[in-house]
Order: sequence, then C-alpha cells, then structure tokens
Amino acid sequence: MADDRKNPSPAAESDSNSLRAIRLEKLEEMQRSGADPFRITTAHPTHTAAEILADFENLEEKDVTICGRIMTWRNMGKANFIDVHDRSGKMQVYVRMDDVGKEVFTAFKKWDIGDLVEITGFVFKTKRGEISVHAKSLRLLAKSLLPLPEKFHGLTNTDTRYRQRYLDLIVNPEVKDTFIKRSQVIREIRNYLDAQNFMEVETPMLVSNAGGAAARPFLTHHNALNEDFKLRISLELYLKRLIVGGMERVYEIGRVFRNEGLDVRHNPEFTLMELYQAYTDYHGMMDLMEGLIRTVAEKVCGSAVVKYADAELDFSKPFARITMIDAVKQYAGVDFDAITFEEAKALAKERGIAFEERHQKGDLLNLFFEEYVEEHLIQPTFVMDYPIEVSPLTKRKPDKPDFTERFELFVYGRELANAYSELNDPIDQRGRFVEQEKLLAAGDEEANHTDEDFLTALEYGMPPTGGVGMGIDRLVMLLTDSAAIRDVLLFPTMKPLD
Repeated sequence: MADDRKNPSPAAESDSNSLRAIRLEKLEEMQRSGADPFRITTAHPTHTAAEILADFENLEEKDVTICGRIMTWRNMGKANFIDVHDRSGKMQVYVRMDDVGKEVFTAFKKWDIGDLVEITGFVFKTKRGEISVHAKSLRLLAKSLLPLPEKFHGLTNTDTRYRQRYLDLIVNPEVKDTFIKRSQVIREIRNYLDAQNFMEVETPMLVSNAGGAAARPFLTHHNALNEDFKLRISLELYLKRLIVGGMERVYEIGRVFRNEGLDVRHNPEFTLMELYQAYTDYHGMMDLMEGLIRTVAEKVCGSAVVKYADAELDFSKPFARITMIDAVKQYAGVDFDAITFEEAKALAKERGIAFEERHQKGDLLNLFFEEYVEEHLIQPTFVMDYPIEVSPLTKRKPDKPDFTERFELFVYGRELANAYSELNDPIDQRGRFVEQEKLLAAGDEEANHTDEDFLTALEYGMPPTGGVGMGIDRLVMLLTDSAAIRDVLLFPTMKPLD
C-alpha cells in the first residue's frame, strides 16, 4: 500500500482524490477490525505542548497526556519521531515498538500526517536537547482523509486560505497567533471599559430603520411578521436611547453590516465597538480613546510602540490633534476659512477633485482632506471639527456653527475611530434628518432616514454626551501587522466559487 507520509511523488501529491482513496481504505480497514476512531467520544489531555515546555524541570520523567494533530513524521524503523501540534504549539513525541507493543506499533505505522491523536508518556530531553514525550500508549482520535499541503511550502494561495480557514490554521501557525491576538484585543478593550464603569449591552441587529452611519444596508424579510427589515449599519441610535434612559455609560462590541464593496480595508460585515458617555464631549472621547488604545497595545503587544508595514507606530506619546481646516491648509495649501463656496468649487475643478452638484462647501473641504491629507497621518492623529454637511448626528460648535464637535482618529493614513459631541437637540436633529431625506430623494443610497422613535427619545431629554465608534478589525490589523482586513477575519466574505 502506498504511504503518503514520506516523500510522496509529484504525481501522488497532485492527486488528492487518489490520496483520499488510500486513506479511506485505511479507515475502512480499522472499522472492520473494530478500531473505528470516530467511535471515540472523548479524550483526556493533562497538559498542552506549551505547558510542558514551560515546566520541564518539574515534569521531567513524569507522565503526561497530550492531544493534537500529527504534522511531521520521521521514520527510523522500530522507533519513530512525530511532531504533534495542539492549540498551544508543537511537541515532539518518540514512539518505539518496545514501549507501546508490536500490535499498537503496527497500527500506528498506518496512521498519517494530519491524523488527530492522544499520546500518554513521560517527559524527557533528547540527546540533541529537545524536550519531548516518550510514548507509553497512544490512540487515534480522528482520521484525516485529505492530505495537508506539503510542509515546506505550506498553504500560500490567499483565496484558498480565506475560503478554507481551518486548513490555513492547521498549516500556518502565525495565522493562529493573529487570531489569538484578536481575542486578546477584544478582552483588553472590555477590561479597560469595565474599569471605567462602562456597562456592556446588546442592541438589535434586525431594524426597521438602519441609521447612525452613511452606508447602504442589507435588506431581509421576517416571515411571521410579513415585514421587511434591515441589518444594522451602526450601533449608535439604540445606544443613545439607553443614555436617555439614564444608563450614562454604555458600550457594545458587535457585528454590523454594510452593503458595500470589498477591498483591503472593507468587508460587508465587520466588528464595531461603540461607546457613549453622558456628561462629556468629544474632548473627553479623545482622552478615553488615547488611553484605551495605548493600554490595549501594551497588554497585547508588550509595548505601546508597534511595528506596522514600513512604519513604527508610537501609541506611547500624546496623540496629535489638528482641525480639518488646519490639516487641509497644511497639506493642500488651501485655507477654507478664507475662500467662498464658489472659489472652493473652482479650486476643486482646477485640481481634478470630482464632486457632485448637491455638494456644499463642507463637502468640498472633506474631499480636499481625503485627497491631500489622509496619507500623511501615519502616527496617531485626532482630526477635529468636521463640517456639518458630513456630520448629521453631531453637535455644532457654538462659536462656528458650520462645523461640528467631531473627530476621527487616523493611524497609518487610515481612519480607526469616529467620535462626536452627540447632538441632543431634537429640533436640530429633526432638521438634519430632513436634509438627509433630501439627499436620499436625490439618489444618495447612504443617506439616513428619519428615525421618529429616536427623535421621541431625544424629546424626553438626553444629557450632553460623548460617543465614539472604532473598527475592531482595523485595530487588530495595526496590532498584528496585517495588510488586509481578510487577514484578521476568520471567515471573510468571499464570492461563491460557483
């Protein structure tokens, strides 16, 4: 019988169906002999590979049980070395016929790379100094019917990696490390906010009115109610209702859905963290976010100075703060405080910045910012005071009513967080919704609908409030040096193969 563990021929390696047939035959032979691994219902690991490596002095010569997947196999006749990988890492296992018995060893020799096993034995160190487990007994827990990618080249095709993340996690250990860090990031965000007396809550995903952001929603239908619903595009409007209700400090970490394109920074469903705090403003939100991100970086990466792509991002220093007007003046050489709307349109045409007839002066300022400024904001920078045209839910600046108390946090030229001094004037908010409805009627599919229940909530009175939203995926990208959002999503949205 062919053995696909050792030096498979190119023809055999390229023919997974043939290899599957060989492994299936092995399984059927086991089942006929009454040794069906799939009838085993549980296993009893006492230690992980990492625990054994970390505590060798206390575990040497003592029995342990490990469970994991065979990833390499070195055949030395009546003695074999295999590497078993579990969730924590790799452990070398020495399997000798004299120790496990001829019958067990004969069955063991028919196992394959990729099989899941339970090994019991004592901890020792080889002549080469590698901490290992000397097997005394072993069980096959599950049979792998498909061969893993060739070990020296791994799984490199990104499309396959994203579609078959399970396989990516098996053969690329650094991928597992990324998602371990992702889990740590979310845990540390919760720890930080909980310590600041925020309460975590959950709000609806199925909504009649998908508001709180400029995005086109997904539509769905509820059969029992015979009503159309949308998937939420933001967490904002329900969390603000809770501020009205007196909860004062709330946050949610949850999935949101936006019917938009896919690229290195966008996926139609992603994880958003939004928080709202009564009796503060966007300056309070800047202080909170600076402390949160610095702490998370230190806890997860061991330092507030993080390498990303070709840059060294320093979260340890106070984040830069600049107004949008000053940023455009600095990088584009245009002072929007000193020009009229007509002059702004003329400059946009002159510089090849495309805009629409519906756009106002504030829209043009934002377009200049996107064209000339964003790429320069490598170190953490709060860009403040956005024009009212692009900030429908934000409180106006008292001394400059065409602008709002809003900031976006940029890192490595990309938006990471968006925050406001929240609009709590129900009359002003209704007027903003009216303007949004006009944009919707003019064909802007990302404009907000009027949310009457939200307006009712505001009429009961919402205190001065600061709010912020941050993309968890983008933060994880920065802290794991990942180039694309798909690298930090376990199962990114993919076009169907058929």
